[in-house]
Amino acid sequence: MYYIGVDLGGTNMAAGICDDNGKILVKNSVPADPNRPADEIMDDMAALCLGLADRQGISVGEIDSIGIASPGIADPDSGSVIYSCNFPTFKNYPVCAKLSERTGVSRVFVANDANAAAKGESVCGAAKGCRDSVFVTLGTGVGGGIITDGKIYTGFNYAGAEIGHIVIVHGGRQCACGRKGCFESYASATGLINLTREKMESCPESLMWDECGGNLAAVNGRTSFDAMRRGDAAAQEVVDEYIGYLACGIVNIINIFQPEILSIGGGISNEREYLLAPLRKIVEKEQYSRDCEKKTELRIAQLGNDAGIVGAAMLGK
Repeated sequence: MYYIGVDLGGTNMAAGICDDNGKILVKNSVPADPNRPADEIMDDMAALCLGLADRQGISVGEIDSIGIASPGIADPDSGSVIYSCNFPTFKNYPVCAKLSERTGVSRVFVANDANAAAKGESVCGAAKGCRDSVFVTLGTGVGGGIITDGKIYTGFNYAGAEIGHIVIVHGGRQCACGRKGCFESYASATGLINLTREKMESCPESLMWDECGGNLAAVNGRTSFDAMRRGDAAAQEVVDEYIGYLACGIVNIINIFQPEILSIGGGISNEREYLLAPLRKIVEKEQYSRDCEKKTELRIAQLGNDAGIVGAAMLGK
């Protein structure tokens, strides 16, 4: 059988057909245009799915299920998106029923996009074979998903696992959620960029200026890491401070859930051991379970931008 996964993003919606092992056989994407009427978005989603089936040379009857990875609060029991700030017309909107009507596929499922990515990593990514795992993604914000006993953790109201909004600095930086000092405000790529710019302004001789062409607006998540590798002391301070904040949040997550694997994705994860090696040292020292024989293993996520597609496709398995 075949499984289709749809990853609904604010800019594009991407979809792929997967086999039983979660391998993507064919994929495509189209613009999302999220401010349109919800039914128009679903029309495009259905056309995307059916177009992939045509490309793969399969009939609707050969599609076991379709999964939708949606931003916001998704109710897997009713098959609805309760609320999504990125898709304002998806308020208590029955996405599963609407897509089923348009495609003829009877089994359609929905999950929050970060939760779906966590599912993907647990099925055929960095946490493959683990019953308990956590996925953390470091992008514009900090997202994540929690898998417990092989199942996505959502909380009773489906809004659980918002790990980016645990506070790690009381009264700290303002977060878009309304709180101050959130994990997301410090450990996201945005948080790293803020730390980098602040250090650059106080260190005019830093190589970080060279890395961004002397333009603060051109600073990105790689700027401090690249300058650090060139031996810049100010950049090293930025990286150390950033990893300290990241470790603080990750230790909190480990202490609560004790996952077998905690995988890290998002653009900053491309730093790989430059990120993981110092992070491991802090986590091993500070986690409550440091004296236990079995401890959480930190890994870089494996599926990259395909995690949402794969995870969504595997919702029906």
